Amino acid sequence: MGALAEPLLSVKSLQVDYVTSHGTVRAVRDVSFDVNRGEVFALVGESGCGKSTSALALMRLVPPRGRTSAGHILFDGLNLQDLSERQMTLVRGKQIGMIFQNPLVALNPVYRSGYQIAEAVLLDNVSRQEAWRQALDIMGSVKIPDREERMQSYPHELSGGMRQRVMIGMMISRAPQLLIADEPTTSLDVTIQAQILDLLMDLKAKNNMSLLIITHDFGIVADIADRVGVMYAGSLVEQGDVFSIFENPRHPYTRLLMRALPTGTKAEGRLETIKGSVPSLVEVPAGCPFHPRCPSVREICSSQPPPEHEVRAGHPSPEHGGPSAGHSPSLDGPSTGHRVRCHFWED
Repeated sequence: MGALAEPLLSVKSLQVDYVTSHGTVRAVRDVSFDVNRGEVFALVGESGCGKSTSALALMRLVPPRGRTSAGHILFDGLNLQDLSERQMTLVRGKQIGMIFQNPLVALNPVYRSGYQIAEAVLLDNVSRQEAWRQALDIMGSVKIPDREERMQSYPHELSGGMRQRVMIGMMISRAPQLLIADEPTTSLDVTIQAQILDLLMDLKAKNNMSLLIITHDFGIVADIADRVGVMYAGSLVEQGDVFSIFENPRHPYTRLLMRALPTGTKAEGRLETIKGSVPSLVEVPAGCPFHPRCPSVREICSSQPPPEHEVRAGHPSPEHGGPSAGHSPSLDGPSTGHRVRCHFWED
């Protein structure tokens, strides 16, 4: 068997700090994950868990009061942390594109939609006429009807779905290898959400892109993701392929999230809830940050941060009997890429 291909994006031990009136707040804590070529990787978790901050760190767009205090970000073999700001501007847009939350805010309100797409194309040193022609083609590729008319529209004259399509058009205009989509379906109705997701997957296949999707919606994860990472209070608590996470979740937080998903049948009864609330990053609990809300908490959980464990192939879930006698699941079986941070992940 040949060597495995290097991932397109490799994030190792990423930490992001913000200076606030309450002192230094660590918004992202020791986060590591890979995005392989041609795949969809989803970062999922509740609001405030560090998903968007992680994405901004990848683009080196952390706000002035924040900084990436540790970690390495390797993109196509290039360490983005070593680049000058001028060099990084050649990566943004051309090699990595990012769809920001709320396109009404992200788009410039005083420029027409077509100009904003053409402006991105102009960075590739083409004429204004050619940039406008390409922008018109891009409007068609993101399935905007009446594209000639919409090219002349200001962002406030477009619907939420149309604005999102314009944002996607801007980000794919220079054919990046990786597209980061931060909550791409927020505030859109269900029908438009499905259209935007279908569009992203079509463009991914057409342009041979990788996608990093940031969301709080496990429905989106189930629909389009190949692998998923679950974040809580700035930490990545579990990650693996989407089938492993849905069928065999090992972290108590992931299990509770799964039990809170609607099934569409009455037989399941009332949806389960997770007691308590997400902790403030100013005062993250000692030990495992989830322990105040965890139904399986034990003494060690409140004092020692949990190490990362790998779930090997063949390890049964707690719902299917847990580890058998004499079986060492953390050592036996082939690697699956399924990893979890929990002291009692085998219970």
